[in-house]
Amino acid sequence: VVRHNGTCLYVPPGIFMSTCKIDITWFPFDDQHCDMKFGSWTYDGSQLDLILKDELGGDLTTFITNGEWYLLGMPGKKNEVQYECCPETYVDITFTIQIRRRTLYYFFNLIVPCVLISSMALLGFTLPPDSGEKLTLGVTILLSLTVFLNLVAESMPTTSDAVPLIGTYFNCIMFMVASSVVLTVVVLNYHHRTADSHEMPDWIRFFFLQWIPWVLRMQRPHKKITRRTIAMSNKMRELELKERSSKSLMANVLNIDDDFRHTAPTPMGNSSNFIRSGISIEDSASSSQCSVTQKELRLILKELQFITARMKKADEEADTISDWKFAAMVVDRLCLIVFTLFTIIATITVLLSAPHIIVQ
Repeated sequence: VVRHNGTCLYVPPGIFMSTCKIDITWFPFDDQHCDMKFGSWTYDGSQLDLILKDELGGDLTTFITNGEWYLLGMPGKKNEVQYECCPETYVDITFTIQIRRRTLYYFFNLIVPCVLISSMALLGFTLPPDSGEKLTLGVTILLSLTVFLNLVAESMPTTSDAVPLIGTYFNCIMFMVASSVVLTVVVLNYHHRTADSHEMPDWIRFFFLQWIPWVLRMQRPHKKITRRTIAMSNKMRELELKERSSKSLMANVLNIDDDFRHTAPTPMGNSSNFIRSGISIEDSASSSQCSVTQKELRLILKELQFITARMKKADEEADTISDWKFAAMVVDRLCLIVFTLFTIIATITVLLSAPHIIVQ
């Protein structure tokens, strides 16, 4: 269209296709800016001048909305550039297409399932070790996160310029789940230890039976964990062993043994006293019968000592097994709290660092 003042309006019917570099740092909460440059390489600015009709840029009245991208705007700018090859000034108009990715699809199909799966990994720490499915649950969750990471990789452009935000989040969650699997193995190892195979070191007894349970407000049946008991742990343990041994069957058996050792045989005296006392031969027979009874009692005492030693050893083994199981419970509770805080902090950090959260 040529007007009377010499200006021309040229609106060619066509579709312009262009490629631009995509920054995936904030994917899927990203904004992209694509430049489209219009100008003439044949005529310089003195022969052809381009005038920007509106400072806001192109006309968007006939724009058709897209399901994946939201058009923020298309501002334009007039540029006058003088190249090294030519002394003339060339005029061009550059339109910047500003688009924003709609995140509703990615939020409800990738992020929400990832949060739910990570919460299932946290619930794995509350599963009893005797159930037999504690380790299986962690491995299954790790595999499911791997599948989700592959889905994210398929939806992203293959570039190594930047690490996407959702990829960082998925890697953090995967690291958390992998660490939970490793610590689950440690928990199962502690839970199934016995007194015959492992002896509990003092540092494990201090941290996992006294200090950490006191910090986490964990209690054992018939055993109070306070700051005073932690400070007097060794003395309290010795007193508890002495009190238990004083009330046990072994103490009574040892007292009986001492009574037998201190009991001296009754002297028979000389023959004159024997005749004067009027003791008959039947008394010597009864004394021999008492010696036989004493031998039988000594045999019974040995059997009681053997049974008592077995019972004492069984009690010590039961206490050791109980200590290892409680240490496994403490590790479970500690991992539950630490990984819960890690998941919450990672999720909030990702959502707050994004330029926007949900674009419908």
